[in-house]
Amino acid sequence: MKTEESTIDKIRTRPRFKMFTHLTKEEYAENLKEYLANHKDEFSGNINKEVATIWVATEYDSYWKPRLALRVEIEDDETAIRGVFGPSSAVWTFFMFLYFSFSILWMTFFTMYYVEKQIKSAEFPWALSASFVMVLFILLTYAAARFGQHKGKEEMLKLRRFAEESTLQFEKKIN
Repeated sequence: MKTEESTIDKIRTRPRFKMFTHLTKEEYAENLKEYLANHKDEFSGNINKEVATIWVATEYDSYWKPRLALRVEIEDDETAIRGVFGPSSAVWTFFMFLYFSFSILWMTFFTMYYVEKQIKSAEFPWALSASFVMVLFILLTYAAARFGQHKGKEEMLKLRRFAEESTLQFEKKIN
């Protein structure tokens, strides 16, 4: 059995892919809508001719529920499909906000501690402790993200199958 690497295989190490197709934006959107309608018991989503967002239909909704975002663009007179696997943009933005906030606070508190030691002052004796607390918060944020990714792994595999079955068949072979 010969195994060929396709465009969709690249998402194993990086949760995004790009492929070209012979379909127009409208034709691709119609094919996605048809595939989604045939699998409505397993998948849900919003589809238009520019963007599609697909997720696994479940009775629960966790904070890191994975989604497949498909964007259809025209590049050099060819239709390109870009796919990104991950949580909703609101969750992604929230986690990036937490990382940014805790990192800035860590730098601030550690700088306060360092300057205090350099000028031999005792105005901020709590600065070093506060910097360690920020490092702990960064680690907790990371742990929460990893836990959410682990919890959504099965849904990610289903979304991969969705991408393979609904999109890969329309890939334009480039020599």
